[in-house]
Amino acid sequence: MNEIQLGVIESKFADIIWENEPLSSSALVKLCEERLTWKKSTTFTVLRRLCDKGLFKNEKGVVSSLISKQDFYSLQSERFVEDTFDGSLPAFIAAFTARKKLSKEEILLLRNMIDEYKEEQ
Repeated sequence: MNEIQLGVIESKFADIIWENEPLSSSALVKLCEERLTWKKSTTFTVLRRLCDKGLFKNEKGVVSSLISKQDFYSLQSERFVEDTFDGSLPAFIAAFTARKKLSKEEILLLRNMIDEYKEEQ
């Protein structure tokens, strides 16, 4: 699962499924036609590719996810920090905040997350 990467269009497609699941494959075709201007064949090609990657399943015409959106992006974030910052979350935060200053609300949220984590230990 860590190796799954989605391009921009695949991410939009995945979001359609996550927002509407479970949904029939015909409903997915209609949504992709409306939102992505895709033909039926394109929808099924991308769906098959993402099913082969283990992200979604299409059983008896019902499409659903094998991993939640939150879990998928959590895994992707972990992989990014691991690959780019040798697994160091502080190094990632230092790089992130070097160009983008955190708001007071964001700082408070991060402090609260750290405090909650400490309490769980």
